[in-house]
Amino acid sequence: MLVLKSLSKRSWCSLSLSRAFNSLTVLKFRPTMSSLEEPLGFEKLPNLKNVGRMQVFSSSCRPRVDEEELGNCLAEGRNCSSSNSYNEETYPWRKQTRDVFRRDVLDRASFLPRRSQMNSNSVCGLLFLGNLGYNSQSGERGIRGLTDKCLVEAPHFVKIVEVGPRDGLQNEKDIVPTDVKIELIHKLVSSGLPVVEATSFVSPKWVPQLADAKDVMDAVKDIKGVQLPVLTPNMKGFEAAIAAGAKEVAIFASASESFSKSNINCTIEESLSRYREVASAARKLSVPIRGYVSCVVGCPVQGYVPPSNVAYVAKELYDMGCFEISLGDTIGVGTPGTVIPMLEAVMAVVPAEKLAVHFHDTYGQSLSNILVSLQMGISTVDSSVAGLGGCPYAKGASGNVATEDVVYLLNGLGIRTNVDLGKLMAAGDFICKHLGRQSGSKTAIALSRLTCDASKI
Repeated sequence: MLVLKSLSKRSWCSLSLSRAFNSLTVLKFRPTMSSLEEPLGFEKLPNLKNVGRMQVFSSSCRPRVDEEELGNCLAEGRNCSSSNSYNEETYPWRKQTRDVFRRDVLDRASFLPRRSQMNSNSVCGLLFLGNLGYNSQSGERGIRGLTDKCLVEAPHFVKIVEVGPRDGLQNEKDIVPTDVKIELIHKLVSSGLPVVEATSFVSPKWVPQLADAKDVMDAVKDIKGVQLPVLTPNMKGFEAAIAAGAKEVAIFASASESFSKSNINCTIEESLSRYREVASAARKLSVPIRGYVSCVVGCPVQGYVPPSNVAYVAKELYDMGCFEISLGDTIGVGTPGTVIPMLEAVMAVVPAEKLAVHFHDTYGQSLSNILVSLQMGISTVDSSVAGLGGCPYAKGASGNVATEDVVYLLNGLGIRTNVDLGKLMAAGDFICKHLGRQSGSKTAIALSRLTCDASKI
């Protein structure tokens, strides 16, 4: 009788082991499938090695188990480690599955940053700064192969156009002193940003915050090594900008008829006619001109904006001589599902290398929209330090995507920007203190906390 019970128990254990490893085999060799149309499901798990690496963060405190010891444990039916999250005697297959997942992972735990590699005296010494610990330059072939596949069309370098001093501040109710705006521009330039939109030559009646455009331009026009474009909505603004020493200008048109009428009081065709005059004058003076298209996926007045409308306006701006067209989601309603078809339509008539993207972060979708734009070959991104911004004429439009968050994302992808994240954060901290508010950048907030904690070590 005792023999029968023993055999029965052994058979039950064997059956449990068999089921556990059979399920692992099915999971391990099941091909990975993921697309925008078909979300990653439970039956479509990625390679288990990649899943296991992510578990290092939650299970790295457990005892190390090597392959030989694991084999002995399973063969002899004894416990390899303890866990207080469940009863391993009742559910032995859960421990075996977990241990097999971890078998290859703990040998590779060296990719995690060590305390000795952190410099508590400098924000740039923290594990998330500099070249970043968590980026695509990992030596793991599995992870690197997946990254290469996802970013096959992504650029190696991204130009960031900083719009904080203009688009970021134009919606502020309290007038920001001119010397603060000038100091902000200097700090942004010192961080390595190649383009900083300085101001806008618009009527002070409509945008009183930028009434000091001439004084700001006069103070920064001679800064070397950076482009300092200014917005010029008409010939009067263009002439004032040139007189103030501007060396690059920008014009903007809407893809929404309703927004064009409410924003600049004219139809799309009337605005394009106006800009052809500005573009012609710029060409005669050899002044580079950049074009903006607003409301590229949605409008606060009419709602949905067809991609064909965006493509038409972008092509018109390109044909009149704009060296670059920035596509702006003015009210931040876009998602990858609406951004992708919009970009496809525009890229059919304007080369990808002539396009930029400009996302507001109303619904927290900016970084995901930027990522799909990179995957489609876009290599220029507009952003605003500390997430400043909003449109005075677009109800519900929140700030632009924060430049700090964009730089952190690009660093993590191994894409160069030549921007010093520490100095950029300092510029954001500077302007936020003057505005009396917290930064809109999640990266800046998180890293500031880490700096504070590191200083206490």
